Amino acid sequence: MSDPHFIELSDISYSFSAETPPLLHDINFTIGKEKIGLIGPNGSGKTTLFHIIMGLLRPSGGKIFFKGEEISTQKQFKPLRREVGFLFQSSDDQLFSPTVLEDVAFGPLNLGFSIDEARQISLDTLKDLGLEGFENRITHKLSGGEKKLVALATILAMKPRLLLLDEPTNNLDLEILSRLTDILNTLELPFVIISHDWDFLAETTSSLYTIDHGHLHKCGEDHIHEHRHVHPYGDRPHQHKD
Repeated sequence: MSDPHFIELSDISYSFSAETPPLLHDINFTIGKEKIGLIGPNGSGKTTLFHIIMGLLRPSGGKIFFKGEEISTQKQFKPLRREVGFLFQSSDDQLFSPTVLEDVAFGPLNLGFSIDEARQISLDTLKDLGLEGFENRITHKLSGGEKKLVALATILAMKPRLLLLDEPTNNLDLEILSRLTDILNTLELPFVIISHDWDFLAETTSSLYTIDHGHLHKCGEDHIHEHRHVHPYGDRPHQHKD
């Protein structure tokens, strides 16, 4: 028998309320060892899907499996959250400590590492991301791109087995974007990236999915636009306006 998928979504649906139409319909999605890009129009449910995976939202229907075991309660989601690093769309939602070192060390401390161990893990992680010397910087005074890299450091310091990255390239200058691309390409970790930046996805991911009218579709490589931009609908039928 083959190993179960790390995370599997089976027939997942989601509605904001009983009175509103479903945002997501019968989503079937498995995450194992791939590096995946996820695109779709704004408001199509991409971030909602991440929140469901992390147990931050409860689906209206369907099942979630973690390492082959169905999970549904907050207690059951705790092991998943220890092994899945979730990079928020806004770094300000993820960084809350006075200094960079305190922010990065927060996760290892909560995992039970000693203060000295958490400090060393944090310093090593910052060095790996090219942020050596940032440990005493005031977090809220960092640039937007620097905050994004520090937020990534906070989740990598927890040694996750999977990353979920929500619009990691938003508002990044070319230098930080290049650094982030290099970092992701050197990580020996699977991840799922929500992004509208085709060049970034083409350089960092091996497969592409799109959410279209609540349904998840895998895009064929031969359908990706030759003019190299991510259309919000991926390879789903659509029209270009003059």
